[in-house]
Amino acid sequence: MAGTKFSLFVVKYIRPTLPGGPPATLCVALRAGEVISMFYTYVLRTNEHDFYIGWTNDLQARLIKHNRGEVKSTKTKTPLQLVYYEACLSRDKAIMREKQLKSGYGRAYLNRRIK
Repeated sequence: MAGTKFSLFVVKYIRPTLPGGPPATLCVALRAGEVISMFYTYVLRTNEHDFYIGWTNDLQARLIKHNRGEVKSTKTKTPLQLVYYEACLSRDKAIMREKQLKSGYGRAYLNRRIK
Protein backbone atom coordinates (compact mmCIF):
# COMPACT_ATOMS: atom_id res chain seq x y z
CA MET A 1 0.00 0.00 0.00
CA ALA A 2 3.04 2.22 -0.28
CA GLY A 3 2.20 5.54 -1.88
CA THR A 4 -1.55 4.90 -1.75
CA LYS A 5 -3.55 7.48 0.12
CA PHE A 6 -7.07 6.78 1.23
CA SER A 7 -9.40 7.98 3.88
CA LEU A 8 -12.55 6.40 5.15
CA PHE A 9 -15.15 7.83 7.41
CA VAL A 10 -16.37 5.46 10.08
CA VAL A 11 -20.11 5.83 10.01
CA LYS A 12 -22.13 5.35 13.13
CA TYR A 13 -25.74 6.17 13.46
CA ILE A 14 -28.10 6.59 16.32
CA ARG A 15 -30.81 3.98 16.71
CA PRO A 16 -34.06 5.34 18.08
CA THR A 17 -35.67 3.49 20.92
CA LEU A 18 -38.91 3.12 19.01
CA PRO A 19 -40.91 -0.09 19.08
CA GLY A 20 -41.17 -2.02 15.86
CA GLY A 21 -37.62 -2.13 14.60
CA PRO A 22 -35.16 0.04 12.74
CA PRO A 23 -35.82 3.64 11.72
CA ALA A 24 -37.51 4.51 8.46
CA THR A 25 -34.63 6.79 7.49
CA LEU A 26 -31.14 7.57 8.68
CA CYS A 27 -32.24 11.14 9.44
CA VAL A 28 -34.74 9.86 11.98
CA ALA A 29 -32.03 7.69 13.49
CA LEU A 30 -29.66 10.63 13.83
CA ARG A 31 -32.11 12.51 16.01
CA ALA A 32 -32.41 10.10 18.94
CA GLY A 33 -31.31 6.98 20.81
CA GLU A 34 -28.19 4.85 21.19
CA VAL A 35 -25.08 4.66 19.00
CA ILE A 36 -24.40 1.45 17.05
CA SER A 37 -21.82 0.51 14.43
CA MET A 38 -22.43 -0.07 10.74
CA PHE A 39 -21.47 -3.14 8.73
CA TYR A 40 -19.95 -2.84 5.27
CA THR A 41 -20.08 -4.87 2.10
CA TYR A 42 -17.05 -4.00 0.01
CA VAL A 43 -15.40 -4.69 -3.34
CA LEU A 44 -11.65 -4.71 -3.90
CA ARG A 45 -9.95 -4.74 -7.30
CA THR A 46 -6.72 -6.65 -7.93
CA ASN A 47 -3.98 -5.70 -10.39
CA GLU A 48 -5.50 -8.26 -12.78
CA HIS A 49 -8.81 -6.33 -12.55
CA ASP A 50 -10.54 -9.17 -10.72
CA PHE A 51 -12.98 -8.36 -7.93
CA TYR A 52 -12.86 -9.59 -4.33
CA ILE A 53 -16.15 -9.14 -2.46
CA GLY A 54 -16.46 -9.30 1.32
CA TRP A 55 -18.06 -7.79 4.41
CA THR A 56 -16.72 -6.31 7.66
CA ASN A 57 -17.59 -4.04 10.57
CA ASP A 58 -14.30 -2.08 10.26
CA LEU A 59 -13.63 -1.23 6.63
CA GLN A 60 -10.35 0.63 7.10
CA ALA A 61 -8.76 -2.11 9.24
CA ARG A 62 -9.94 -4.82 6.85
CA LEU A 63 -8.43 -3.03 3.84
CA ILE A 64 -5.11 -2.73 5.67
CA LYS A 65 -5.17 -6.47 6.49
CA HIS A 66 -5.87 -7.32 2.85
CA ASN A 67 -2.96 -5.22 1.61
CA ARG A 68 -0.54 -6.58 4.23
CA GLY A 69 -1.28 -10.11 3.02
CA GLU A 70 -2.99 -11.12 6.27
CA VAL A 71 -6.13 -12.41 4.54
CA LYS A 72 -5.68 -15.90 3.12
CA SER A 73 -7.93 -15.47 0.07
CA THR A 74 -6.21 -12.28 -1.17
CA LYS A 75 -2.69 -12.90 0.10
CA THR A 76 -1.19 -13.40 -3.37
CA LYS A 77 -3.22 -10.64 -5.06
CA THR A 78 -1.84 -7.53 -3.36
CA PRO A 79 -2.01 -4.60 -3.79
CA LEU A 80 -5.78 -4.30 -3.67
CA GLN A 81 -7.80 -1.17 -4.27
CA LEU A 82 -11.14 -0.39 -2.64
CA VAL A 83 -13.47 0.42 -5.53
CA TYR A 84 -16.94 0.14 -3.97
CA TYR A 85 -18.64 -0.25 -0.61
CA GLU A 86 -22.10 -0.10 0.93
CA ALA A 87 -23.01 0.51 4.57
CA CYS A 88 -25.61 -1.81 6.09
CA LEU A 89 -27.57 -1.55 9.32
CA SER A 90 -26.96 -5.16 10.37
CA ARG A 91 -24.45 -7.97 9.97
CA ASP A 92 -27.07 -10.17 8.31
CA LYS A 93 -27.89 -7.53 5.70
CA ALA A 94 -24.19 -7.02 4.91
CA ILE A 95 -23.74 -10.78 4.41
CA MET A 96 -26.90 -10.97 2.29
CA ARG A 97 -25.64 -8.12 0.10
CA GLU A 98 -22.24 -9.81 -0.22
CA LYS A 99 -23.97 -12.94 -1.52
CA GLN A 100 -26.02 -10.87 -3.97
CA LEU A 101 -22.92 -9.15 -5.34
CA LYS A 102 -21.20 -12.53 -5.79
CA SER A 103 -24.06 -13.80 -7.96
CA GLY A 104 -24.12 -13.43 -11.74
CA TYR A 105 -26.53 -10.51 -11.49
CA GLY A 106 -24.39 -8.89 -8.79
CA ARG A 107 -21.20 -9.15 -10.82
CA ALA A 108 -23.00 -7.67 -13.84
CA TYR A 109 -24.17 -4.82 -11.61
CA LEU A 110 -20.60 -4.22 -10.41
CA ASN A 111 -19.25 -4.29 -13.97
CA ARG A 112 -21.78 -1.63 -14.98
CA ARG A 113 -21.20 0.44 -11.85
CA ILE A 114 -17.41 0.24 -11.62
CA LYS A 115 -15.37 0.99 -14.70
